[in-house]
Amino acid sequence: MQLPRTEPARRATRCQMSDAPRRYVRHACWLVLLLGLAGAALAQPVPPPPGTTIDEPQEQTRSAQTKPGQISDALEVVESAIEAKNYTLATGSLDIFLSAHPGDARALFDRGYVEDAQGHTDAAEGWYRKAVAADPKQFEGRLALGLLLTAKGPSFDQAARDQLQVAVTLEPNPPSPAAKAQADRALARLLRSSDPSSARDALVDALKLTPETPSDTLLAAEIAESAGDLDIAEQEYRQALRSNSEMSDASAGLAHLLIAEKRYADAQPLVEAALRRDPADPALNAQLATLLNAQGKQTDALAVLEKLHSAQPDSHTVTRLLADADFQAGKLDDADTLYQQLLAQSPSDPDLLDAHAQVLIRQQRYPDAIAAFRRAVAARPDDVDAWSGIAFAASEAHQYQDELAALSMRSKYAAENPASLFLWATAYDNLHQSKAAADYYHRFLAAAEGKFPDQEWQAKHRLAALGK
Repeated sequence: MQLPRTEPARRATRCQMSDAPRRYVRHACWLVLLLGLAGAALAQPVPPPPGTTIDEPQEQTRSAQTKPGQISDALEVVESAIEAKNYTLATGSLDIFLSAHPGDARALFDRGYVEDAQGHTDAAEGWYRKAVAADPKQFEGRLALGLLLTAKGPSFDQAARDQLQVAVTLEPNPPSPAAKAQADRALARLLRSSDPSSARDALVDALKLTPETPSDTLLAAEIAESAGDLDIAEQEYRQALRSNSEMSDASAGLAHLLIAEKRYADAQPLVEAALRRDPADPALNAQLATLLNAQGKQTDALAVLEKLHSAQPDSHTVTRLLADADFQAGKLDDADTLYQQLLAQSPSDPDLLDAHAQVLIRQQRYPDAIAAFRRAVAARPDDVDAWSGIAFAASEAHQYQDELAALSMRSKYAAENPASLFLWATAYDNLHQSKAAADYYHRFLAAAEGKFPDQEWQAKHRLAALGK
């Protein structure tokens, strides 16, 4: 029976899976058995490298001189070494075993687990992939690989999702409701923002197998919020806090929801109580700064973030929060100093380039702003804000053909709005293309609906001048 061992790879989940029975064999017996297997391996032709695809069924890749029972015994002994965290012994033993049995999915998974347990995630990923290739129906390999990819960050979400969606259709060996529920919970967490309906179904499947925990309640709240069911989300957040009043994620989630609804008086006590428990939490400090800003206490909001930045000067998240706050407060030089520091570490980050370019626009440094925005769209071609920024800066710099080109690119990724329509109109007007200018002025006036009085006056004035 294979050990459903996923402790190192699980990272974001806390469900215990090690409920399988284990056989502990004396070290001397293991030496005899392992040496016997090594001798059998030496009597065969040189095997392919570990993990090489084998066309024949897995049983055919095993030495005819080694009985299936011996193979199981050998792996259970290796797994006992893993249980004891003797990874050096386990690695050597598995490498010898895999030289004789390169297509054994259980051994390949164990080899990946040993690397994962030591923090060697790239090596672990390679072994897990070999295990899944050797046995596509191996639950343990699919789950471990899915969890490992999830931990690598958002750019790996689709690959993680592919593995976990297969894992939830398979069965652990030996059967383990806890392991099965872990796969469902991992999938639910991964899908909670992108596909809340499927995330809810996965969480329900997990709760059919194991009891609900405060973390499940929190996850249900996050799923409901993503689905737009704000009343249910608030109920679930409050239920999670009743189960565990010190759950910072639940406090932050509920506060985020209340801030979005502008219920500042309800949100502030939650944030302040959570900060008393965790005063250095960046998200909570950002929420407090948001609350203070909403109440017109901009100086107090900046003080919160400056204090946090002094305590965590190397934190990318904290530095970005302070830079954004400085920008909102009109402290453009301070904001751009921080944006430049961040760009030195991440020179192609489109969000940072957009923020830096916005500072340059406020400083009326339009050619520099255009250059920064162009770097942003080179990194992210569908960056609507950057294309809009190029169009505006080009307009201010009297580069009207470049303005039209930027507006044309923007229109590939987003619908027109009053601001973009006005830019179209003035660009054509400055190029003396009266018919196109009049058309866009009319479209702007229809979309503006009295919300842009200065620009609406200008549009009406120009239409009269154009005789349109």
